[in-house]
Amino acid sequence: MSAEVNNTVSFYKTEKGIGSWLYTTDHKRIAIMYLAAIILFFLVGMTLGLLMRLEVAFSGKTIFDAQTYNSVFTLHGVIMVFLVIIPGIPAVFGNFFLPIQIGADDVSFPRINMLSFYLYVLGGLIAIYSIVIGMLNGGVGIIDTGWTFYVPYSLTTTTSVDLPLFAAFLLGFSSILTGMNFVSTIHRMRAPGMDMFKMPLFCWGLYSTAWIQVLATPIIGITIVLVLLERFIHIGIFDPNLGGDPVLFQHMFWIYSHPAVYIMVIPAMGLVSDILATFARRQIFGYKIMAISSMAIALVGYFVYAHHMFTSGMNDTAKVIFSFFTFMVAVPTGVKIFNWVATMYKGSMDMKSPLLFVFAFIFIFSIGGLTGLFLGALQTDIHLHDTYFVVAHFHYVMFGGGIFIFFAGLHYWFPKMFGKMYNEGVAKLVVLLLFVGFNTLYFPMFIMGYNGMPRRYYESLPEYLPLHKLSTLGALILVSGVLIMVTNLIYALYKGKKAEDNPWNSLTLEWTHTQTPPTIYNFNEAPSVTAGPYDYPDFSEEGGH
Repeated sequence: MSAEVNNTVSFYKTEKGIGSWLYTTDHKRIAIMYLAAIILFFLVGMTLGLLMRLEVAFSGKTIFDAQTYNSVFTLHGVIMVFLVIIPGIPAVFGNFFLPIQIGADDVSFPRINMLSFYLYVLGGLIAIYSIVIGMLNGGVGIIDTGWTFYVPYSLTTTTSVDLPLFAAFLLGFSSILTGMNFVSTIHRMRAPGMDMFKMPLFCWGLYSTAWIQVLATPIIGITIVLVLLERFIHIGIFDPNLGGDPVLFQHMFWIYSHPAVYIMVIPAMGLVSDILATFARRQIFGYKIMAISSMAIALVGYFVYAHHMFTSGMNDTAKVIFSFFTFMVAVPTGVKIFNWVATMYKGSMDMKSPLLFVFAFIFIFSIGGLTGLFLGALQTDIHLHDTYFVVAHFHYVMFGGGIFIFFAGLHYWFPKMFGKMYNEGVAKLVVLLLFVGFNTLYFPMFIMGYNGMPRRYYESLPEYLPLHKLSTLGALILVSGVLIMVTNLIYALYKGKKAEDNPWNSLTLEWTHTQTPPTIYNFNEAPSVTAGPYDYPDFSEEGGH
């Protein structure tokens, strides 16, 4: 970026033309490009999910055959997990707001930040290319292994496994670079006076997540390389016919893929704290323990991965240890939920749509967490493993946790990112539709799973069809809410009322020290921090008013 850039106009207007976006190192522009790509991938993944729901709601072939169904749920999982949920909050809101919240003018390594975006785009395009090739082949050859790529099937299937695996490898590199950038930025670029315990909790969430990205993601990269080597030169690591151990793949896969849940949920929890403090007009109850609990979740999360493998034949001692740590990780999570409720107690609540998204998140994520304890208990997991109960739990955590707060962050920071206000009444309708649709879609799956309905089945017994139909109705409600939300935000981009610099009266730096939208270097003067991020006046003595 040129030193002559005018730092009094928004970052959108300092440079123009497609090249100014394609070659940018501005963290805000990179975040906007991530946002566009992630929303596009989300809409594709959502469409695939709706098609699956329409298929299983009726007996026999409705839309596609069994083999195509296997490919559709694989693509749905790969897109949603690797292209939407894991990168979502860190890549978009972390990139845009982490430097601003700590008083920096950019991330520590702007060019590496740009590289991480292009690796993400390249990985996504390769995944889409593998789908297109399969479609041109009449649907034959589209990957059908499930998003977990489990061996030995992924070693023997003739479908296009290699390209999606390579895409996941590139996406992993993108994640590592982003995490490395965030750790360095937080340690080296905080504004004068901002020690670690004066950072907003969203920054703490990103910091905890960044260490997971740096330390855990290389393991999945190694695993993918070994699978590709196994497919091409048959080295005998995972293939039991060559003396390999397929359970070893599960260990290596889940050592990354369970902490990956926390890549999604810990930044979401930090964002929940920021939104609650803003709209309750209260200091966060137990700020330091909230920050420490983020690190505790990240740390303990490394030791719970094998609860995915209780039925794989591990010895009883290992089962007990992993079950114990599974219950232990619920402790810092419970601390967060308690502190959120305590923060709201006697707060001066402003019931705007971002806060309503947070309410929905707390309810849904609590159900997701509690049902996770069912799967962490050894005896109940034997009954519930590989049933629709797991599907329901997974979506309550991943969708109810990651995507609901992604939407909350989008509504919370939309005025700052784009300088426009959306229609608040429509946004509240969206929250209602998403909440009702989500629970109607996924809660019946708990019942189906408890009653023995296996997951990933193309057909089901007649006794499950009423619940499948109810679940599909929920999917239609959920999709309608998403489409209304996208329409409302796009309309606001072009026709929305101009946003004030601080429409929510928040106290963090992105609201108090930058214009809307921010300038290219974020601040006209480097901020000096003398107080914590949530130093609101205490309303409790005034009865919450």
